[in-house]
Amino acid sequence: MSVSSPLPASVEHGESVPRHAVDHVEARVRALCERYARKLPFHGWHHVGFVRDKSVEFARLNGSDVSVVETAALVHDVNYLVRRNSPAAAGSGLRRAVLADAGVADPVAEWIDALVDEAEMRTRHRHISREAQALSDADTLFKALPVTPVVLAHRYLAENGVSLRELANKIVGEQRGAHDEGFYFYSPAAAAAYSRWATANLELWQCIKESLDDPTVERLLTAVG
Repeated sequence: MSVSSPLPASVEHGESVPRHAVDHVEARVRALCERYARKLPFHGWHHVGFVRDKSVEFARLNGSDVSVVETAALVHDVNYLVRRNSPAAAGSGLRRAVLADAGVADPVAEWIDALVDEAEMRTRHRHISREAQALSDADTLFKALPVTPVVLAHRYLAENGVSLRELANKIVGEQRGAHDEGFYFYSPAAAAAYSRWATANLELWQCIKESLDDPTVERLLTAVG
């Protein structure tokens, strides 16, 4: 079911972020990602750019405010600049500062900040707003890409200071329910195109989780560091 966005009372439905403001936010976030690239091996500009591009695609498909979704995608992970291994809410102060510096009106900035929290994997539910659905699908797709566990998982471990067991528990714990209840992806097009990848990815991480209970595997991982 498509639902409307939880707009602040002072925001008219359909109000958008001017193109120059979106571009300003992009330039600011990209500069931060490049400046702190060593701190963001997983959530750096490669991640932000991917999520932005796919968010725009999904926003156009579901009829949500594209400029708001694009801006939200650009600032959705600034919390990792504030504190490693943190929830989206930890980045609210920096997020609002970036938006204010770009000239985004306060009510729209409030909306963007709220939908970033709304789209977060660990707390999202079936009936989030269209804008949050578009952002969530893009961020979820990055997690489900077949290349992510092969090329990027070790970067997540390093960036956030977590163990492989902690990451496996996080992925299975946060994603299995949404997958099994049928809202891993909100967009029918995304679900049709990428659900097989999501299923395979979750099965892989479930197998990793189980393998870590084998003492021989544990000794192997200790040996290779």
